[in-house]
Amino acid sequence: MAGKVYLVGAGPGDARLITVKGLQCLEKGDVVVYDRLANPSLLKKMKRGAEKVYVGKLPDRHTMKQEEINQLLVDLALTGKTVVRLKGGDPTIFGRVGEEAELLRKHGIPYEIVPGITAAISVPAYAGIPVTHRDMASSLSIITGHESPDKLDKSINWEKVTNATGTLIFMMGVAKIGYISRQLITYGRSPDTPVALVRWGTRAEQATLTGTLEDIERKVLEANFQPPAVIVVGDVVTQREHLKWAESLPLFGKRILVTRARIQASELVAQIEDLGGEPYEFPVIDIRLPQDKEQIAHTNAALSRLGEYDWVFFTSVNGVEYFFMHLEKLGQDIRSLHRARIAAVGPATKEALRSRGIAAEELPGQYQAEGMFEAYGDEMLAGQQVLLPRGDLGRAWLPEVLREKGLTVTDAVMYETVPADEEDDELLKLIEEGGIHVVTFTSSSTVNNLVAALKGMGLADPVQALSGAVIACIGPLTAQTARDVGFNVDIMAEESTISSLVQSLCDWRASVRD
Repeated sequence: MAGKVYLVGAGPGDARLITVKGLQCLEKGDVVVYDRLANPSLLKKMKRGAEKVYVGKLPDRHTMKQEEINQLLVDLALTGKTVVRLKGGDPTIFGRVGEEAELLRKHGIPYEIVPGITAAISVPAYAGIPVTHRDMASSLSIITGHESPDKLDKSINWEKVTNATGTLIFMMGVAKIGYISRQLITYGRSPDTPVALVRWGTRAEQATLTGTLEDIERKVLEANFQPPAVIVVGDVVTQREHLKWAESLPLFGKRILVTRARIQASELVAQIEDLGGEPYEFPVIDIRLPQDKEQIAHTNAALSRLGEYDWVFFTSVNGVEYFFMHLEKLGQDIRSLHRARIAAVGPATKEALRSRGIAAEELPGQYQAEGMFEAYGDEMLAGQQVLLPRGDLGRAWLPEVLREKGLTVTDAVMYETVPADEEDDELLKLIEEGGIHVVTFTSSSTVNNLVAALKGMGLADPVQALSGAVIACIGPLTAQTARDVGFNVDIMAEESTISSLVQSLCDWRASVRD
């Protein structure tokens, strides 16, 4: 029985601009056939085990001819698979979706066309150019520019098109900008007509070049302005100076590698996106319940006597979350800790406890365990019982110092951190092309595991390969680990929190712009 093919528009580049339905299709596809203009971050939304096939086209070569792509969709569907054809922008606007759908129809294969946000309107919008304006343009034309002059003359009636609408949008016409400009002037547009070229709009590489029909070719050559780009012709281009917004965001133009575990990454990813950056998720660690039987037995024993502890120190949000997972598995609740003072390292950990109904005491300082001695050193007495619910990579320093003071310490492993089992060819391409601008590290394990993961994917010297990227660390311990493996640490958060890390990125970006 034949499968089904979804012909999905991926939007203009920003992964968040895919439609809800397009994302749903992507999440259920058995195989994803994608092209160059689809954001590689979208591939991370594929279901586990799904196959991906690259058929992208470059300006100077085609990885696969269109006829071969059409047949590939048929062949894949005939094996019974659910196939997602992920296409940049909207599949019906110069996306050749008609050819793909026609061959599917001939073979009796069910398909759906899922519209996407076309680059023709979204890319100018990200450059601050509305394609229509009440006082300037009440209509627009979308025209192919990705043809030779002979083909352009056959497909475009210049006499009619030139003045048919207030705004003209040419798709993929950078190499032909001189010819397009001359034709428009020849058929009636003023040489002073404003023109804008927006390259990789909505992506970290977004760049805009403006001029007029008379001088835009010279400017393109002088700037070596390369495709892919959308060309906007018309008075609406003048709105850019008043309305450009994306470029004003603090992290605009920066693709930032997020190495945290996927279950932890959402806060950092969201803040980067809100500030105009483009996060690229490559989790190098997984966090899970302990697997070792002896370790599990030790943890269960520690939690079976909660009523005996005088102190409980939570050093991370994960420690909180997994502590409660263990309690639930053991059928216990927090009332057993009625005699203990509960303290949290950092505001995020304190908030995680508060969400569980516990008003914990927050440690001062740099949100490291050392702060507890600053806060409670005089109150920690020999013979008191301390519970440390934390991960398997917790530093030995804390329990050792507590024991030196005469306290009885139970160091209970709530979770373990293991290398994530992921490979990412798209990341390797970005690193090779210098497309990773910032690398964020939120723990020592993210440093070590990123280096190991990249080596495992065939990158001989990850530190050298990332030498052009800015290295940002959440705290001094993480920064020291990064230095130890050879990275040059450029940014370190003032406080060991995600918000402080993001603020440090913004401060760095502002200093670079100044």
